[in-house]
Amino acid sequence: MQAVLKNPKITVIRPQGSLNAANALEFERNLTAALTQNDNSFLLVDLEQVESLDSAGLMALVSTLKLAQNLGQRFSLCSVSPSIKIIFELTQLDRVFEILESQAAL
Repeated sequence: MQAVLKNPKITVIRPQGSLNAANALEFERNLTAALTQNDNSFLLVDLEQVESLDSAGLMALVSTLKLAQNLGQRFSLCSVSPSIKIIFELTQLDRVFEILESQAAL
């Protein structure tokens, strides 16, 4: 479902396809593992390959953001397509998440 790339202090996760009720729990587990098992201070989720996002996928991201905040770690999203970005805008979560244009914005 995703590839994990590690920099000394940054983990990048790249989910693909749909983030929905069918895979949101597994996705959230992977994000939680990336936050808690690594000695990183920054988790970046690259959404470039994500075609659709439902409420379950969105909740996985929100839960991970809360965990990152509790752990004092940075959690950001990048490469969000216009069709996915509208979901964040409609739910006003674009004000909650740090959303970068691309990985190059680091």
